[in-house]
Amino acid sequence: MRTLLPIITSHQGSGGRSALTCRFRCGDACFQEAPNTSENDYVGDVIAGALSRRSMMRAAAVVTVAAAAGTAVIGGPAAPQAAAAVPAGRSHGRDKAARGLRFAPVAPNTADTVTIPAGYEQNVVIRWGEPILRGAPAFDADRQSAKAQAGQFGYNNDFLSLLPLRREHGRQVLVANHEYTDEILMFKGYDPANPTREQVEIAWAAHGLSVVVVEGERRSGKLRAVSRHQLNRRLTATSPFRLSGPVRGSELVRTKADPRGTTVLGTLNNCSGGTTPWGTTLHGEENFNQYFANAEKVTDPERAARLKRYGVVGGASERKWERFDDRFDLAKEPNEANRFGWVVELDPYDPDSTPRKRTALGRFKHEAAQPRLTHDGRPVVYMGDDEKFDYFYKFVSSKRVAKGTSRAAHEHNLTLLDEGTLYVAKLTGDSPADEIDGKGTLPADGEFDGSGTWIPLATAGPGGKAVSHVDGMTAEEVYVFTRFAGDKVGATKMDRPEDIEPSPHTGKVYVALTNNSDRGKAGKAGADEANPRNLNKHGQILELTERRDRAEATTFAWSLFLVAGDPEDPSTYFAGFPKDRVSPISCPDNVAFDPHGNLWISTDGNQLGSHDGLFGVATRGERRGELKQFLTMPTGAETCGPLVQDRRVLVAVQHPGEVDGASVEKPASAWPDGPGRIVRPSVVSVWREDGCDIGV
Repeated sequence: MRTLLPIITSHQGSGGRSALTCRFRCGDACFQEAPNTSENDYVGDVIAGALSRRSMMRAAAVVTVAAAAGTAVIGGPAAPQAAAAVPAGRSHGRDKAARGLRFAPVAPNTADTVTIPAGYEQNVVIRWGEPILRGAPAFDADRQSAKAQAGQFGYNNDFLSLLPLRREHGRQVLVANHEYTDEILMFKGYDPANPTREQVEIAWAAHGLSVVVVEGERRSGKLRAVSRHQLNRRLTATSPFRLSGPVRGSELVRTKADPRGTTVLGTLNNCSGGTTPWGTTLHGEENFNQYFANAEKVTDPERAARLKRYGVVGGASERKWERFDDRFDLAKEPNEANRFGWVVELDPYDPDSTPRKRTALGRFKHEAAQPRLTHDGRPVVYMGDDEKFDYFYKFVSSKRVAKGTSRAAHEHNLTLLDEGTLYVAKLTGDSPADEIDGKGTLPADGEFDGSGTWIPLATAGPGGKAVSHVDGMTAEEVYVFTRFAGDKVGATKMDRPEDIEPSPHTGKVYVALTNNSDRGKAGKAGADEANPRNLNKHGQILELTERRDRAEATTFAWSLFLVAGDPEDPSTYFAGFPKDRVSPISCPDNVAFDPHGNLWISTDGNQLGSHDGLFGVATRGERRGELKQFLTMPTGAETCGPLVQDRRVLVAVQHPGEVDGASVEKPASAWPDGPGRIVRPSVVSVWREDGCDIGV
């Protein structure tokens, strides 16, 4: 039997992440006590046990590393990567795989480049610091300024959306999140203990959102940014955002600077998001807790408990923003943190509009927010709370989408996410408790499915009026402290629920659960029917089917679609597809669908010895579970984005070179511009050399 793929042990923070990434992206959340101390059920091992049952029943064969030689096109010099041999009997022919996945899979590797399949090409669409607004200067790493950055593409691009641009042939509107800044990789001589005001203000301007028009080449998937287009826009940590929905005006969000509780400055730590059927984009504020200082000085017990449940702890913040703006000092502005952790809705076609923070969707560490429509045209938004042992949610609007492009229809659709019901998920297993031994041993029924219930938390109506469905909590408390509401109603603890995407082809909903290595540790939840396996390092994908395929349903069925890891590990599972014919995958993060209904998965923190990557997997037909790696990231980078169109794959290369010990002076990566140039997060487009559709 082949030895399992090695686990990364160097430059490691949480899983395959560097400690530097953990420090700047989430404030070392994985090294702190999980904020959820409730006694609610935990689902990670329900999934793991189901996986083990099916894996054993199928007597999975030995696997080899998924792999044909990839093509490294962009980046600095990297050590040559040997192409993994294609195992005997495995076919990588384009005519054999599922439609949309007919490419030679990239071998796992550690090359400092974006590695793509043979027969494909790529280009950098836009880099951190490239000017997008009129008057913005070209990027100069040695002469950065807050004013310049406010007109340039932001740092650490994450979620991407491409929208049509009518009347401008070949052009689209690209919207990007900028999740966080890593000042050590941005500024020469950066002193974390004593940042300068200019450095802090540059970081404020590098956060937020970018809207930039892009133009495609006629016969390829190459894209280029159209600088200074009238729709181009930057939203930063100091831009005004409007609170809308049931929390607008609440005492819980009022501050000295905003005594009415209606307008927030900035959006922070925007991770993934979604694109609505009515032409707007949604952006999830995730690890906002790390930006706020002096939680330890809060003496009111209730207020302190609320902060702790959201991971807001300690004294000085990492970036020391509280030295330059009192709103980041909780001892001075105790409600400011309550103004973050929302889903933001942006109208990318109106550069003068004020984005809205949709409070009816609840407040937590939003990874993403992806809508679908009910049969009668009401939007339903699925959302994950990216924290160990936390929950996933959905919001069902009470209003229908207005059709057409009239101004009245547009204005109506901008109210859809202010009225409706917020739910949290509770999953149920089906095996006796005495059959769960904590090792993933098969229960007697050998089954691999379960049922679930959407538990209502609160309903928002017209004019911001709302009703709580949680005993002991007002509606405003449910929306501002949604995690507590989930605790109270017995929601099921999950393994870091991140992106959640409904399939536009089948209506099934896919939940990316990235990992949770705390399962079964001392003081943590023990094994039960929902938790038969300890230590989940690699994560899984949950497939959820709403009752009668109704998005508004209050019950659902769930099953395990994919359990990540080395395919030779008996605890892994690929929807029943032969495990000697799939690529290894670890730590699924963001997901998206291609035009053929395949699910594409980006990873964050790969623990199998390879760089993070992008994978496509068939969700239907006889090839269901066939998973193939499409690309890998440069050193230290995470795969974000992703978008898969007919003739183009778009990915955001986030935090390249973010390796422990790295700095501007000592770069760990030469991507994207080669040695001697500063490392820059960027957006990359990939297409087939022959101009045909991806994977067909």
